Amino acid sequence: MKVALHGLALKAEYFSEVELLFDELIKHEFEIFATETFDRLMKMNGNQRLSYWVLETQEEIASMDFFISIGGDGTLLDTVCVVGQHEIPILGLNTGRLGFLATVATDRIKEAVEHLAEGNFQLESRVLLSLQSNRKFFNGIHFALNEFTIHKRDTSSMITVHTYIDGKYLNSYWADGLIVSTPTGSTGYSLSCGGPLITPGAKSFVITPVSPHNLNVRPIIVSDDSEISFEIEGRTDKFMISLDSRSTSISSDIKLSVKKEAFSANLVKLPHYHFFDTLRQKLNWGFDMRN
Repeated sequence: MKVALHGLALKAEYFSEVELLFDELIKHEFEIFATETFDRLMKMNGNQRLSYWVLETQEEIASMDFFISIGGDGTLLDTVCVVGQHEIPILGLNTGRLGFLATVATDRIKEAVEHLAEGNFQLESRVLLSLQSNRKFFNGIHFALNEFTIHKRDTSSMITVHTYIDGKYLNSYWADGLIVSTPTGSTGYSLSCGGPLITPGAKSFVITPVSPHNLNVRPIIVSDDSEISFEIEGRTDKFMISLDSRSTSISSDIKLSVKKEAFSANLVKLPHYHFFDTLRQKLNWGFDMRN
């Protein structure tokens, strides 16, 4: 089987774990490939002995059986962009901090590779958001695993985001911005702005205002079959939009809407893993210093 490795940054303290990963993949007779980004990372770390093929075309990427994201949640989000419509299963090896998406700790490398080799895992299909616009952004990568965000630019005054669901007027949000989040992204920016937690399999999006002027405005959950469109007003003509960690400046004449993407992201989940376990571990549920 063919496995591709992807990473954006790697501390020197984790290089021994990467070497262990290579040893285990070779032991289980995987063909090892790497993205060009990961290849540069390895060369920066003075790689001398690790051998792999470098992926250079979409056809080569499409031929992979698995991708392993080495880093934190940001790296996994970037891996989703690399995989795109090919829907190749992604395993998140966590060398970051929080790890809502990259859930496999480095002390489970041997176990994780063995499960991949034996097919002893489940795939979680995660919904993606698709940005529709009359202009191209983000090098044509118009989808996101976590969220789409409209935000005021720099320190300018609040903006007004007129929001429509399937063409029907919902609300005009006077706020610093507006987030449309997938269930996966509900544990991210949306959560920090007061949005609800949503289980990954829920067929819904959540619209969450960022610092709304009217305190009676609350997040709302809508069907992921909906198309959500926007008109933006403000004292300036420039605003910010983002898809996950990618952001750009736009003007108010740009037409914007989001809906469910035609393809999904497939995340590898090892045995005995459950989303509720991650919530308890990462959010310290049930933890009380008095006990």
